[in-house]
Amino acid sequence: MTTIIQVAAVAGVSTATVSRVLSQPARVAEQTRRRVLDAVDALGYQPNVAARSLRTLRAAKILLTVPDISNPFFASVIRGAEEAARDAGYSVVVGDTRHDPEVEDQYADMLSRREVDGLVFLGHRLPASLAPLLAAQGTAAPIVNGCEYSPDIGVPSVHIDNAAASSDAIEHLIALGHRDIGVITGPAISPISRDRLTGALRAADRHGVGDQLQLRAGDYSAASAFQRAGELLAGGVTAIFCFSDEMAMGAISAIAQAGLSCPDQVSVIGFDDLPLARFFSPPLTTIAQPKDLIGQRAVELLVDILRGTTPARRQLTLAHELVVRSSTAPARR
Repeated sequence: MTTIIQVAAVAGVSTATVSRVLSQPARVAEQTRRRVLDAVDALGYQPNVAARSLRTLRAAKILLTVPDISNPFFASVIRGAEEAARDAGYSVVVGDTRHDPEVEDQYADMLSRREVDGLVFLGHRLPASLAPLLAAQGTAAPIVNGCEYSPDIGVPSVHIDNAAASSDAIEHLIALGHRDIGVITGPAISPISRDRLTGALRAADRHGVGDQLQLRAGDYSAASAFQRAGELLAGGVTAIFCFSDEMAMGAISAIAQAGLSCPDQVSVIGFDDLPLARFFSPPLTTIAQPKDLIGQRAVELLVDILRGTTPARRQLTLAHELVVRSSTAPARR
């Protein structure tokens, strides 16, 4: 088995430099770092993560909490996070909080007890038990938020511009001639839902149809949208914008049950671009989020903090994309 001493000899550096390259690469000159990494690759050296964690009092684990692990959106975020963590020498512990503040605190206690080195949380709340840690450590606190952005939380975040993305969705429907548009939102407590609603209202107001938007609150589930879409259809809408793909699929089912056709009579647009969206019937027009990249960038931000490096940007806004498929069509005259 290759040892760190052999790597150091091949690279022409000390074992301390090898260790520093593997744990805090930003502190090593690029030329030296490249020489060490070349030696690591050539010799097939595998650091003993368990032994290193004992020496440094680090767990070599990152906690990632999600509000609903059954939501396929979060599966892609988790995958991106795990890839980035593995590249940095960490493993990921995943916790499903089920939107429950008490469960969020229970998982957050793992950070306080140093069972994990850092936390990436994908919900909209900072666990209350971490407020003292954040107050004491400030920007050095190993906590990052993914997906939902609220400046009041005070931690680094990775997200998209949800207001702009929602505006793009409404602009698409208006460009197709739709004026009687229904919107199925998420819970009002969610910053994501509030931002998306803000974007939708702004786009509608720009075109003079703000007063015609019919709003209904869902909970991001297909079941909630199925019920709310029925109410919107009774109100005569010709298009429905849902704040998640799962809700869009529920809305399309409601349209079919009402004896109507999507998109011939009612267009539907979703949000997220889940893997199933392109295979649904009809294939779903939606706002695509870079799900894997959100997880990857969130972990990279956290690793920077753990290594004592100040991130270049604490708030990362990633690009979204309007993906037009067959669930939207021109409004019938």
